[in-house]
Amino acid sequence: MTNQKKSMTSQMKTRIGLLTFALAGGLAFAGLLNTALAASDESDVRSAVQHIFDQLKNGQYEAVYDSLPSASRARISRDKLVQGLRRSQSMFQLQRIDIGAVRVAGNIAVVDTTMYAHVKQPFDADGKLVVQQYLIREDGKWRVATGDTATINSFLKNNPTFARKFPIKKTRAFVNQNGNWIEIPLGGRRA
Repeated sequence: MTNQKKSMTSQMKTRIGLLTFALAGGLAFAGLLNTALAASDESDVRSAVQHIFDQLKNGQYEAVYDSLPSASRARISRDKLVQGLRRSQSMFQLQRIDIGAVRVAGNIAVVDTTMYAHVKQPFDADGKLVVQQYLIREDGKWRVATGDTATINSFLKNNPTFARKFPIKKTRAFVNQNGNWIEIPLGGRRA
């Protein structure tokens, strides 16, 4: 082999080595980026749930309406939602929320939460509600669809893999009696 051929072979090996290194580095970076984006999505979802809970707790019901997905807003007017939430103030006072596991797949997320409140009616006691919060990303914002079974079912139907991984769990309610959490039936309600 001539020196010129050896030089060309050496250059080709160098180029292939650099290309392989660049490709591996790019794939590693893409993996890190996907991990960072997933962590960012989880953080964004967690923040959205906390923000909406704070709005509910502080009586900012008009703002809560803006946090609903468009499909939910199409089914209920702002005034009707606000009136219904205002009526609920006489029944309970929200205290805090514990945000558990967050699972995100594309533009849909599910979050395990426990909400605590002081129940005023029909009895005086502390209570908690264990509920999955479903969120949908619209226009770059996470919107809470919990309680809107039609919207949730529509998105789960269109995302069967997510639906199989994270089926809707029945909402559970408890009251505190003598330091013990006693489950109270909610009937046929889901989500």
